[in-house]
Amino acid sequence: MIDIEFEEPKIENCECCGQEIVRLTRFVFQDDNAFGVYYLKFTRGHSPKVAYGLIGLGEWGEEGEPKDRLAFPFKIWTNESHYQVGLIDAEESPWSHVTYLGQILNRDEGLKHEWIKDVFHITDHIVADDKIVVDYFTKDSE
Repeated sequence: MIDIEFEEPKIENCECCGQEIVRLTRFVFQDDNAFGVYYLKFTRGHSPKVAYGLIGLGEWGEEGEPKDRLAFPFKIWTNESHYQVGLIDAEESPWSHVTYLGQILNRDEGLKHEWIKDVFHITDHIVADDKIVVDYFTKDSE
């Protein structure tokens, strides 16, 4: 079982349109142990609605360092009735320069990695349990 610790969102304004850019940092625990961290970013009022994310998995204990972790960049969008999640390449990620979550894998590398099932398990929880994300896709106006 995983649990997510929800930090307060960081809000800034989009330079192109003035809409709110929402940045989320979330801490993921599995069986009460640190398991992962994810970042998520979306802009209210942009169309189509897309949220970009980065999930870091690996060693999070006191001895853990970024070299002991890997990061999986992804995006979330919807079709008429379902959430869609897809890995993206590192350079497409808003966090392509960030090293704290670990080495950022490109799409092909991530899809082949043994942790991919954990990545999609976390994204399943994001679209079910992260109220700010759910509200963005279901309640925010276009």
